[in-house]
Amino acid sequence: MEQSGIKLIVANYTEYPGPRYCSQGNSSGEEFYHEILNTEFANAIESKQKLEVVLDGTAGYASSFLDEAFGNLVFDFSLKVVKDNIIITSKQEPDWVKMIFEEVFNDWELRRKESENPRKTKDHSEWFRYSDDKITKKIWL
Repeated sequence: MEQSGIKLIVANYTEYPGPRYCSQGNSSGEEFYHEILNTEFANAIESKQKLEVVLDGTAGYASSFLDEAFGNLVFDFSLKVVKDNIIITSKQEPDWVKMIFEEVFNDWELRRKESENPRKTKDHSEWFRYSDDKITKKIWL
């Protein structure tokens, strides 16, 4: 029997998603990734469930927020692992989902393969990364 997935509703984190980086303002994509999305995704994988991320219920998104949050996910876990373990939904703006799957994921997979590390604008506590067929938590450079 397949277990139910884990649901992450962005609006429970913030009604007003902010800019790309922590240094640019509150509720940034960088902050959302490091404080919420990374851990929830790792927990889903470890419990052999999919993570469903619901984008609806916010005041809207800057594309840079979505790019940074979901791009970092691909950088840390790989395109295949992310696509195999995530469901992203939006009834309000299905174009957000399309942009993430068709643009963000592919762009960041290329960055990952070229070892182009994401920019960090503040010191983050340890976060998860999939490496050598296992999930490891540490402060990555």
